[in-house]
Amino acid sequence: MHNPNLHILLADDDDGDRLLFNEALRDLPFAVEFTPVTGGEHLMDYLQHAQQLPHILFLDLNMPRKNGFDCLREIKQDKKLRALPVVIFSTSDDEQGVERAYLEGAHLYLVKPAGFLDLISGIKHVIGMSLQPGFSPLPKDNFVVKVPDT
Repeated sequence: MHNPNLHILLADDDDGDRLLFNEALRDLPFAVEFTPVTGGEHLMDYLQHAQQLPHILFLDLNMPRKNGFDCLREIKQDKKLRALPVVIFSTSDDEQGVERAYLEGAHLYLVKPAGFLDLISGIKHVIGMSLQPGFSPLPKDNFVVKVPDT
């Protein structure tokens, strides 16, 4: 499964989380182009000026100034952006936040795993799902993806 055209975009204001995500991508069995952005304003600016949209966006919810929910709403209201698969990538899995992400059109909700191997596993799982033809938002009972800590 070698696809150097697979472009992953991560919006997360935490330097450590962006670094770990990048390290996890390097351990995957396929080539990935990775673009990290540091927050919601940067994300929306990047998407508005992108020649080609990324294959998938991993979106943190808790970012200053413009949070993940603000970005998700803007993406889903924009004709150019609305088809972009958005995966919420958050440490929080509170019911209210999950429900809101689901209702606002996220494809799925990946709870940030604590361990590095679980992070690799979670990202690999989500990318594998996104490569399936017709990848669309998951039904509510399968919407939250949690990778068990090892």
